[in-house]
Amino acid sequence: MPEPDLTNTQQSGAIPRHVAIIMDGNGRWAKQRRLPRIAGHRAGVKSVRRVVEQCIDCSIEALTVFAFSTENWRRPQKEVGLLMELFLTALEREVKKLHQHGVRMCIVGDRSRFPLKLQNRIAEAEQYTAANTALTFTIAANYGGRWDITQAVRGLGRAIERGELKAGEISEVLLQSRLTLSDLPEPDLFIRTGGEQRISNFLLWQLAYTEFYFTDTLWPDFGKESFAAALESFASRQRRFGRTSEQVERKEAL
Repeated sequence: MPEPDLTNTQQSGAIPRHVAIIMDGNGRWAKQRRLPRIAGHRAGVKSVRRVVEQCIDCSIEALTVFAFSTENWRRPQKEVGLLMELFLTALEREVKKLHQHGVRMCIVGDRSRFPLKLQNRIAEAEQYTAANTALTFTIAANYGGRWDITQAVRGLGRAIERGELKAGEISEVLLQSRLTLSDLPEPDLFIRTGGEQRISNFLLWQLAYTEFYFTDTLWPDFGKESFAAALESFASRQRRFGRTSEQVERKEAL
């Protein structure tokens, strides 16, 4: 199959700085093939690798993927255990390759519920890749948008209790600085695979002005052509941020 042509989006300058993805459909992909659900999750790891490579090729600054939500603990215990093992295995196999390609890896979410061995591997991966600049690859694991906002507010509350901050001094900028991903530009493009059209408690604050792209493609089948289609859709949109079309067009013409 020929490589996707991204010439138009690259020339237009409409490549997003930050892409966020809900990788949905692993279980259904496996079910269609009469395979155990974990086989779909393993296939999904390969799709992650493809998208990381594509982001580097397109000079995208940041990629954030939703790997495991705070709600996913409700899944069968056996599946959760296998997912933890897969996460650990993927870290051990992929981190060196990511480092060789200049990728900085970050994991956001409440790590305290993970097995200690996994927590240690996460810390090692982040330290090992910390100085890389080609792409910031963030994995949201045991993450939820409501958790993110809550932990930020709690931090501000503790600052008020210590007398370091007054309630009237709290602003959007200050609250945002306490959120995860505060060191990154807000996502420009949000992609969800698998046919569902909701954000499922992912980056609730950060997606306020993000362009949404939904596709029926199941995550293990999401390849370079699929990602190119999402980028082309993004490039075709006019982002106004509250302004009129005429204002945006005048600014672009300057």
